[in-house]
Amino acid sequence: MTNVLREFLIETPMLDFNHPKIQALVDKRKWLELTSFDAIGEIYYFVRDDIRFGYNLDDRLSASQVLDDGYGQCNTKGTLLMALLRAVGVPTRFHGFTIYNELQRGAIPNYLFFFAPERIIHSWVEVYHGERWINLEGYIIDRKYLKQIQNSFADQCEQFSGFGIATKCLAKPNIDWRGEDTYIQSEGIADDFGIYTQPDDFYERHGSNLSGIKKVLFRYIFRHLMNLNVNRIRSTSVS
Repeated sequence: MTNVLREFLIETPMLDFNHPKIQALVDKRKWLELTSFDAIGEIYYFVRDDIRFGYNLDDRLSASQVLDDGYGQCNTKGTLLMALLRAVGVPTRFHGFTIYNELQRGAIPNYLFFFAPERIIHSWVEVYHGERWINLEGYIIDRKYLKQIQNSFADQCEQFSGFGIATKCLAKPNIDWRGEDTYIQSEGIADDFGIYTQPDDFYERHGSNLSGIKKVLFRYIFRHLMNLNVNRIRSTSVS
């Protein structure tokens, strides 16, 4: 590992990969015994499918807190993905954006949608493999939830936006690890804030999506209603 890449492997308050629960997970899954390619894939699929799509208390949760929650969205699942990959020696970095709120319509019920900011803080993870940086975004939506959306819009193999998804082809989104970029919300990007070595630095500069009374309402009421809606879609279907 070159000195240039070492900064992409350090632990931070958000990327707390030495936390006992994260270390126990790495040991249980035997990720350290895998090749770099296979470890990236196994960790990627764990974050995509074992950590369900949902809305956490805050974007700035630590990786161990996201693991405890067992669910997350682009920013929080990304934090966990970065921490787990760094735990097995894979360099990662953070790419920050905003996305248009319309791609969240459906996941966010219509009766709550007017509370959503027009542009929502978004991010993906970049992983260093094969002597290049690869964009990973396809981990945001778990397979079970995605399947319900696909079943409800079965003929969509053109640009689709809604239910937390913005992709060129809903029927066959580019979400599987093959050593190449993966995406599931990239078609909804509004602003590009650039690359950060640590997510902590990004959030210190850009903050999070809500403030004031909207932030309080989101934390204690709205996100629970949003998660109920997402869980209903996952277990039944799009109404």
